[in-house]
Amino acid sequence: MEAGLFVIILLAIIVLIILAKTAIVVPQQSAFVVERLGRYSGTLDAGFHILVPFIDVIRYRHTLKEMAIDIPAQVCITRDNVQVQVDGVLYMKILNPQRTSYGIQDYLFAIAQLAQTTLRSEVGKIDLDRTFEERTNINTSVVAELDKATEPWGVKVLRYEIKNITPPADILAAMEKQMRAEREKRAVILTSEGHRDAAINTAEGAKQETIKASEARKQQQINEAEGQASAILAVATATAEGIRRVAEATRIPGGQEAIQLRVAEQYIGEFGKVIHHADTIILPANVADVAAMITTAMQVVGQNKK
Repeated sequence: MEAGLFVIILLAIIVLIILAKTAIVVPQQSAFVVERLGRYSGTLDAGFHILVPFIDVIRYRHTLKEMAIDIPAQVCITRDNVQVQVDGVLYMKILNPQRTSYGIQDYLFAIAQLAQTTLRSEVGKIDLDRTFEERTNINTSVVAELDKATEPWGVKVLRYEIKNITPPADILAAMEKQMRAEREKRAVILTSEGHRDAAINTAEGAKQETIKASEARKQQQINEAEGQASAILAVATATAEGIRRVAEATRIPGGQEAIQLRVAEQYIGEFGKVIHHADTIILPANVADVAAMITTAMQVVGQNKK
């Protein structure tokens, strides 16, 4: 009875072992490489799979997720013979698990070493001052070289990023002094340019002010001349109109008598002003003869009418 129970237990264990060897569940974003009697048989994708017991063996297990590999810091020599320490991080992804399994022994180690050598080569092409501004170009060059080398391995290099570029301490001190001097130089240049622009603006403003003032004086003179011309024209027009009206008035009945009366009034008024303002007066003998003066004035009017 005990021997039969032992056999049943043994059989159960054997069945479990066989099931463990044959029933395989592959996780998502993973790939298992299967060998049958030592030769490549196939690649298992995500899901449940049944293998041939003791014949099919899972030899390699790969993840298809994007992986980040830390590239250790290394000493690189720039084109101007300055040693700098550069480290970075590499992003890659397996595209062909079969090539990754059989194309190279250790693809992670190989890619890390290739990234370091390529980085040294790219840094050696540029000067120290340009290493910081050429990071993008260096990253692009490293990715291009690695991608060509890793294609037979079934690995796709997505990108490479430089984390730190560390020059020696004395070089850092010299660079800091250079940057400080450059900033001071730019500050002096900007200050001088500001003074120059201010002087130019001031001169331009004075120029515009002078032009505007001269234009204003010119317009003022033009307006004054036009005003004087208009005034002269108005006086002349009024005088001519007055003379014309006087001439017309002399032709109507009573015009002659009115002229005589007007001449007599003006004569007496002017004669009175002379007497009022002068202490000593020398007069002609007929100055008081108003009739004679009126007769003379009327003769002049008659001649003008003719």
